[in-house]
Amino acid sequence: MTSDLADRIRAGERRALARAITLVESRRADHRAEAEALLATLAQDPREAIRIGMSGTPGVGKSSFIEVFGMMLTGQGLKVAVLAVDPSSARSGGSILGDKTRMERLSRDPRAFIRPSPSQAHLGGVARRTREAVTLCEAAGFDVILIETVGVGQSETMVAEMSDLFVLLLAPAGGDELQGVKRGIMEQADLILVNKADGELKSQATRTCADYAGALRLLRKRAEDPDGYPRAMTVSAMQEIGLDTAWAAMTDLAAWRKKQGHWARRRAAQARHWFRTDVTEALLAQLDTAAARELMAELSDEVAEGRLLPGAAAGRMLAFLKEQQS
Repeated sequence: MTSDLADRIRAGERRALARAITLVESRRADHRAEAEALLATLAQDPREAIRIGMSGTPGVGKSSFIEVFGMMLTGQGLKVAVLAVDPSSARSGGSILGDKTRMERLSRDPRAFIRPSPSQAHLGGVARRTREAVTLCEAAGFDVILIETVGVGQSETMVAEMSDLFVLLLAPAGGDELQGVKRGIMEQADLILVNKADGELKSQATRTCADYAGALRLLRKRAEDPDGYPRAMTVSAMQEIGLDTAWAAMTDLAAWRKKQGHWARRRAAQARHWFRTDVTEALLAQLDTAAARELMAELSDEVAEGRLLPGAAAGRMLAFLKEQQS
């Protein structure tokens, strides 16, 4: 079954890809085992796409930009996958916004694949298994993978750990120009695109872009960046202005990083990061047993009532887990 699904994914079958993403997103133990076997099979014949993470505050026009940007890329003969991570419903756990419904034109494009996934309260603006979905899309032969994050602001930097390029979309005259000198998401960005640079907002967008360009010059230059990067540019998703220039900036940066060896080193560092993350999550999963939850509740009550220090309670919890393993 695993080898058959892997062959169908490599052949570019969209239904097989959708089924595989559902498999890796499942929390069932048997599905996790199947997913790991599938990913191991696909890893024997790896394929590589350009992974582009896209973030920005809600309302900046991420979905609109991604749709017209994706249409431009498919028009050039490229295959584009969009992994759109939406906020989750607190009741059902499902996706609230449903980006696929807001990218109607792109969703009908035969060279595009859109997969919305609920964040399920996972921090960092991405879903828990987004990076595995990226691997599946690469195996399916997509040339460009766009990872659209939830859009929660400064904390949304985890997408940089699964992408080759990180693009930050901003709105003109958002009253947030000074954020450019803060650490966090701004330091992760390779390209800042000020959207809605059209009509009455065009002059505001130009000024905002200049403000961010000045702020970027104050940041410490990264070894993996050539001269002129990171940079700020203006675009208009509504009038489809500046898309080709933005794409040229992305491909130029990708080509330079590959030539200098930064591309391979970045992916190796990301692999180490996700190895540590998986180990941490596996250890935390050991707390998800009836006995562990009962002890956790008891210790939490003692800590809340002041009868036990948090550090001492944590020590007792770790001792319990150690006993369970012996």
